[in-house]
Amino acid sequence: MMDLPLGSPVPAFSLPGVDGRSWSQSDFREAVLVVVVTCNHCPVAVAYEDRLIALAREYEGRAAFVLINPNDATTHPDDSLDAMKVRAKEKAFPFPYLRDETQAVARALHAGCTPDPFVFDAKRRLVYAGRIDDSHRDASKVTRRDLARAIDAALAGRAIDFDVSPAMGCSIKWKP
Repeated sequence: MMDLPLGSPVPAFSLPGVDGRSWSQSDFREAVLVVVVTCNHCPVAVAYEDRLIALAREYEGRAAFVLINPNDATTHPDDSLDAMKVRAKEKAFPFPYLRDETQAVARALHAGCTPDPFVFDAKRRLVYAGRIDDSHRDASKVTRRDLARAIDAALAGRAIDFDVSPAMGCSIKWKP
């Protein structure tokens, strides 16, 4: 799949959240919007949950985070909305966790794996699509916080000034 070109607008969405409400891209007023395509069952996605929670808290009021799960819940029941509700409560997610049942948003983003983060600037144009950091297996071994650097650049109105490495994780479980 081709990557979503930089400068692309955030895809329009209206998705159900684990909190019982429907969320759209216009619900987020912060200067930067971070959309992370993720899921419950992937060990890489799970390994990044605490880091995403910490990032959301670090950038509170300046960058909004929204997590979107597009996986086929028929083949992966751990990714159903009910299972997502349990996971979000267990981890006390400080951000909306949304269900992309039709997989339309994940497709519009050209998401390739879970987790797959996308950073949109104040004009809601894509400025970054890449990895979260350089150590998906062990948070204590992180030496490069790519997602944080991308958020900082977006907040400052600067272009990304580092080599972007692709996100790594489990493949998205597409519906047939």
